[in-house]
Parts: sequence; structure tokens; C-alpha cells
Amino acid sequence: MIEEAQDFLQESIALHELVAPIEEADYARPTQFKAWRVDDVLQHLHFFNQAAVYSLQEPARFHEFYAGLNAKREGGLSSVAATDELLGGVRGRALLKLWREGFEQTAAAFASADPRQRVIWVGPDMSARSSISARLMETWAHGQAIYDLLGVVRRNTDRIRSVAMMGINTYEWSFRNRGESVPLPKPHVVLTASSGAVWRWNDPSDEHRIEGLAEEFCQVVTQVRNIKDTRLVVKGESATRWMAQAQCFAGPVQPPPLPGTRGPRPHKSS
Repeated sequence: MIEEAQDFLQESIALHELVAPIEEADYARPTQFKAWRVDDVLQHLHFFNQAAVYSLQEPARFHEFYAGLNAKREGGLSSVAATDELLGGVRGRALLKLWREGFEQTAAAFASADPRQRVIWVGPDMSARSSISARLMETWAHGQAIYDLLGVVRRNTDRIRSVAMMGINTYEWSFRNRGESVPLPKPHVVLTASSGAVWRWNDPSDEHRIEGLAEEFCQVVTQVRNIKDTRLVVKGESATRWMAQAQCFAGPVQPPPLPGTRGPRPHKSS
């Protein structure tokens, strides 16, 4: 049993409830993330949720599925355009329904899997637990663009601990992916969750330290906020360098958003 599958499901449902009331035309509105539309975000989430299920259950089909995306990108299409073609151009409420059915299937598939099962992916193999945690992270991170677009301040829960953990576990990656040496010591990270719980990682230190809200740390490591747009307290060279370029997801180097470029439009309650 993989508990993170339930967290993924609940995070997906929360995003679904946010999107469900919007008008059909709103699916074409651009977000602050690379001007991706709401449609683009949901297509991306659905495509890679399906890819994760294939990696778990049908590895050969995963290779075929992902090869189709690569072929279109090598043919000159952007990832957004390629995904749109592979999904038959589904958009709007039809896409919302397809994504909902897909994330429910994804959660069910991983909930009953062996957490230690190795699954293939576009990068190194990983455990099934890590795979569904990555789906949770992507849903949370890409979903933030929609929350911001709609001016809704998200009410996070302690299920984002998995996102924070991915940030902690990719400390070295954030530097090595850029061809840089990894600075030591690793900073002591002290985060306060929505419930009031305090999460701690790495050796205690007052000189090398990151402290603040868990949701803001998660926003930085997933690159949905610039560190300067948070209230995180950052001390020491290693902590400062990390927070300036943290990247908890695989793939080529991506720069964080510029200060002030990502955030909610007129505030509403979630």
C-alpha cells in the first residue's frame, strides 16, 4: 500500500474542484507559467499521469508512449503542441473529465502497488513510491499556476510534506545538474506545516539554515515562486545558493521565475 497515492488523489481532487466551475472560455486563458493555458496544464498532467501508469504496469507501452512525444518534439513541435496532438486536441470540460478519470485510475494503480517496485521513467529508474510522489509534486506545482490565474489563495495541507521531501532529496541535483560542485554543509531546514507541525531535516545549525512556512519552501524548490517573493529566512552560503536555483524536478536546467512574476491575481479564498 502506498499512502502517497491517496495524497496525490486528494491534491488532484482539490485542483479539479477549483477548475470545475470556470467557464469554457477560461480554459484558454494563459497562466503566468510560460503562458501555458489552463488546457495546457491539464493536458500535461493527464499525459504524464498516464505515462506513470504505463511505467508501473506496462513498461513496453511506456517506451512507445513517450517515444511518440519525443518524435513530435524532434519534428519541431513544442512540448505543449505535441501533447495536444497526442491527446487529440481535447480541451475544456471534455479534458477536465478525461483528466479526472485518469488521475483516479493513476491513484488506484499506485495505491495497490509495492512501494519498492522499480519503475522506468524518462530519467533514472525510481521506486513506485517515488513515482507517485513525483505525480503529486507535479500536480501541486503546475496547479499553482491555475490558482494564481484565478486569484485563489491555496489552502495547503500536510500532504505537501512529500513535495518538501523531494526538495530536500534533490539538494545535490540542483547543483550537479548545472555542473557545479555541491556546497557543504547542507543547510538545516526547519519548516512549519499548515497543521502547525514542525518538520526538520539535516544537522542542526544556526549558521547554515532555512526556516519558514513549508508551503513557501515547496514553492521555491518547484520553481513556482522566486525566493525573494517568500518570507523564508535563509542563512549561510550553501542555503543561499540552493534557494537561488533549487530544482526538485528532473530534466534540463530551469531558472526560477523572476521576482514578482508569479503570484495570485486579485485574492479570493480557496
